[in-house]
Amino acid sequence: MLQMRQNCEACDKDLAPGTSEAFICSFECTFCRDCTDARFNSVCPNCGGDLVRRPARAAELLDQHPASSARVVKTHA
Repeated sequence: MLQMRQNCEACDKDLAPGTSEAFICSFECTFCRDCTDARFNSVCPNCGGDLVRRPARAAELLDQHPASSARVVKTHA
């Protein structure tokens, strides 16, 4: 099950579980659309993998399987 991290780890923008603005790599590094497109050209700066749109979790499942409450922020070039 995806962690559904709640923020972009580059700019700390909030990313709701159902947003289409969240992008992830296979290690679940999470970025907003702006950072994915403008800064990283759809390539994860951590692992070099593809950044793809994160699937949304159905709203009725969020109570049983909530998104992560931890915020991850790293320094990226």
